[in-house]
Amino acid sequence: MPTSGSSYSRGRTSLEKALQKLKHYCGYQERSHAEVKQKLHSLGLFEKEADELISRLIEEEYLNEERYAIAYASGKFRNNGWGKIKIRHELQQKGISRYCILKALDSLDESEYTAGFRRIADKKWLSLQSEKNIFAKKNKWQQFLLQRGFEPSIIKTWSFPEQAQPGPDSE
Repeated sequence: MPTSGSSYSRGRTSLEKALQKLKHYCGYQERSHAEVKQKLHSLGLFEKEADELISRLIEEEYLNEERYAIAYASGKFRNNGWGKIKIRHELQQKGISRYCILKALDSLDESEYTAGFRRIADKKWLSLQSEKNIFAKKNKWQQFLLQRGFEPSIIKTWSFPEQAQPGPDSE
């Protein structure tokens, strides 16, 4: 039922009310343009109205795709232990521009990235101690790191600590 003085039907939100909701939505955490557009459609706005509001959010700096990509890459690396390949793929899936993806990946501190990789690689290697076949162990370890999105070149830099571990007949 339309409210008095409003041409909007039930389930639709006025442009001003939608703008306020979106300012709160974008102020809570960084959002991509696609996420905001989806939110606008869930509020019952049409394409032209959605584009107009997205433009306003960009002008008022509530929405910035480069800032979103950098925050996303940093969070996924630090909190989830993802490598650059997986981060790149996920940002592409979200429709982020190539430029913003490259900026996000470049923003990751290289020494922190390498240290994070080594920490994850060491932890996984230790978790595979029960695997007796060294080839199977190396394969499982490598597959895990590739699934996490680490580059084959960085995986090759890690040195296997089997020389430092006592063998089964060294007692």
